[in-house]
Amino acid sequence: MLIINKHERNCLAMPSNAIKVLQLLGLARRAGALITGEEMVLKAIRNQKARLVLIASDTGKSTFKKITDKASYYNVAVIADYDRATLSDATGMARSIYAIDNAGFAKKIKEVNNTEKGE
Repeated sequence: MLIINKHERNCLAMPSNAIKVLQLLGLARRAGALITGEEMVLKAIRNQKARLVLIASDTGKSTFKKITDKASYYNVAVIADYDRATLSDATGMARSIYAIDNAGFAKKIKEVNNTEKGE
């Protein structure tokens, strides 16, 4: 009998590039290149340390607007393609907002994410 947990079921329904983005996110966490939480991410954006922001698509409207407005003001790319549960599963942390402060990880995640959309 094959048992598939919720995370594996979600991954089976995702395109391979989406899985790769989430794997890179988990790797960035293990490498110490991930900043989590609303206040820490806002601080990283203001200090121009954030290279890329990932925000859960099911984040509250006011928080979503606050983060995206701040990121656009400081010219930081934002990805909002994944829900909170998916991002939390990838990082092992129950958060809605993440920032990548490593240029290499940010570049690769943006590249893989854009390939997924066919851009």
